[in-house]
Amino acid sequence: MNFREHQISAGDGLALYVRDYGPKNASSYASNTVICLGGLTRNSKDFHTLADSLSNEYRVLVPDYRGRGRSAYDADWHHYHPRTYVDDIRHMTVALNIHEFAVVGTSLGGILGMILGVAMPTSLRGVLMNDVSPEIPTDGLDAILAYMRNTAPLPHWDAAVSYLKQTFPDFPAETPDDWLRIAQATYRENDDGQLVYDWDPAIVRGFEEQDASTIDLWPYFRSLRRVPVLSVRGALSPFVKDDTWRNMRNLCPGLVTVTVPNVGHAPSLSEENVMPVMNSWLDRCFA
Repeated sequence: MNFREHQISAGDGLALYVRDYGPKNASSYASNTVICLGGLTRNSKDFHTLADSLSNEYRVLVPDYRGRGRSAYDADWHHYHPRTYVDDIRHMTVALNIHEFAVVGTSLGGILGMILGVAMPTSLRGVLMNDVSPEIPTDGLDAILAYMRNTAPLPHWDAAVSYLKQTFPDFPAETPDDWLRIAQATYRENDDGQLVYDWDPAIVRGFEEQDASTIDLWPYFRSLRRVPVLSVRGALSPFVKDDTWRNMRNLCPGLVTVTVPNVGHAPSLSEENVMPVMNSWLDRCFA
């Protein structure tokens, strides 16, 4: 295992799980820290390949949000909200002695990266926004909601792969091993040996309460004008529109953009046209 594991306490005492990639003497390069933040239902397993590749040069922290993966589930579903996740991230940085960091954020993680520009402005060194923008098109959310509501257990891994292929055919997967890896990062075995989602089903309640069309994230994006920003999108994804990119560039002239061909929501960030641009972005973050 090429990462350390931490269990830290959130402000309300909930146990949070964090993967920590990099040399054991992490304090010697603590200023060069990357925090990887996943999507709404995702967990730290999604970032293993990327975090491992970055860990030669950076300390890489990958938390499980509350209610996901190996973090504890919250008894009050109202806490499944971005303001709580941001507070959890703040506690994580204190617990692990992190003073400055860049964020690699996929979907919800990119939204949290924008919010951190307001919540922790002196600590944030840059944000990579993966298939997310300050505008949330509602046309891509229905499929995600239906997927989250379908909590029926699956009998085996082949069934899990088949369901994911049918539901999200544009995932960044080319081989059977890719699909199995995604499935294993999505499901866990329950006590009966069946596969269930590796998140608290209650997180859908908070998602349903939000009217995405009324959410204004532009003030948070404006807070990123002083740091390097990289925006990545999947060519087949509905979540980042051309006109939104134009508006983002008007507010953030240094914005760098990358489109990943033949991929929907969301790129893995290990794609060959992403890695060199990401490395250049990280160089600017920690220059």
